[in-house]
Amino acid sequence: MTYDIFEQSLEKAKKGLGSAPASLRFETYDEGLSVQILHIGPCSEEASTIARLHNNFIPENGLKETGHHHEIYLRDPRKTEPEKLKTVLRQPVKRV
Repeated sequence: MTYDIFEQSLEKAKKGLGSAPASLRFETYDEGLSVQILHIGPCSEEASTIARLHNNFIPENGLKETGHHHEIYLRDPRKTEPEKLKTVLRQPVKRV
């Protein structure tokens, strides 16, 4: 995504949703090698999914965390039942 596309998206969304929050920003990530897992269900139950990623998958595959994990929300929590929420949990890693 380029900054131009970001601005176009904001303008389009503004028509139906109003102004974007002041905290919204365009940012790029250059995190390199990463692992990710899809969590299905409420955010309050993400801990066990994150634990599987950090305590099992990462060490079992000779990897080490290199930064903070981040989340990508695939469904709007305001419009989706909690048990149907989908979140990608992504963790930057390096080989050890």
